[in-house]
Amino acid sequence: MSDSPVVAVALSGGIDSLVAGFLIKQRFKKVFGIHFTTGYEKSMPDVSALTSVFGFPVHTIDLSREFEAGVVDYFVSTYMAGKTPNPCLVCNIQIKFKTLFDHAQKLGADLLATGHYATVVNRYTSDRQEIGPAWLERGVDLRKDQSYFLSMLSHKILDRLVFPLAGLTKSQVRKVAGQHNLVPIVPGESQDICFLPDKNHGAFIIAKTKVPPKPGPVLDSQGKIVGYHQGLHKFTVGQRKGINVPGPAPYYVKKIDMNTNTLHVCFKSDLAQKRMYIEEITWNYPEKENIKNLTVQIRYGHKAAPARLDWNDTHGIVTFDTPQNAITPGQAAVFYKGNRVLGAGLISVIQ
Repeated sequence: MSDSPVVAVALSGGIDSLVAGFLIKQRFKKVFGIHFTTGYEKSMPDVSALTSVFGFPVHTIDLSREFEAGVVDYFVSTYMAGKTPNPCLVCNIQIKFKTLFDHAQKLGADLLATGHYATVVNRYTSDRQEIGPAWLERGVDLRKDQSYFLSMLSHKILDRLVFPLAGLTKSQVRKVAGQHNLVPIVPGESQDICFLPDKNHGAFIIAKTKVPPKPGPVLDSQGKIVGYHQGLHKFTVGQRKGINVPGPAPYYVKKIDMNTNTLHVCFKSDLAQKRMYIEEITWNYPEKENIKNLTVQIRYGHKAAPARLDWNDTHGIVTFDTPQNAITPGQAAVFYKGNRVLGAGLISVIQ
């Protein structure tokens, strides 16, 4: 790679990507923009207008087929298997930093920049020219930090990434946008799940699979039938709304058993658990055993909690110092030491 790398900036048209594009243009000589479509856009932003804003070309790539196969199909099949998917994490692995980056490289890019609130440490973001394998850390704005969703990227991918918003807070990003007249071409903040704007995942899954919901029993922690559900695809561990079963206190989803079509519920005080099994672990830290001050984050917005990790190859067991609420199979478990991401895996079974 030359001393003057070509950088592709992923431009959604939102404020974060616009400020990322602006900052990258200040730092690198050879830059172009790249925008991808999923097929789920309510309206198509005119990204060609950004060419005049930034003074570099912006390419639009249709990734609707890859997005449907890699993200939407995964989302549906995971729910149908009784687990809770994490489509944003999978989109980062399969679409943004694989398929989109492949297209960017074909257009001549050496590096890919995005508007994520996270910190990647490599030779382009460090004062040192050679630092060994790249790694990931939390962004400065801990309220917006997105390292959880990027945690399963390999160091080989991280070595080719630049996150220009790493050292900025959201309010600082808005200030930069205002100072330089960077006006978003898409309304509002990005959706949690971009293809599910109404958040009705049950109806979405039925529409995709054409499989009618199958009613079944709802059991409390004593194994007593307290009601009936109208389809397990509607639920996730820790959920309270939608159970529609009266009790002395609100019920929460404890477990989803697809084999018996049973929804297990409990009271909030019984929701916490201490152990979970992890699969598909990726690791990006020199040490692999007896790591002190390890914390584990089990969902976006969860405060990483102290724990012990015992693992071999790609499978392991996490034991928290104190029980955690709503540990959910299908979600990512991300391992941190301070702000550094050590690795991550998918929660498979809880105990």
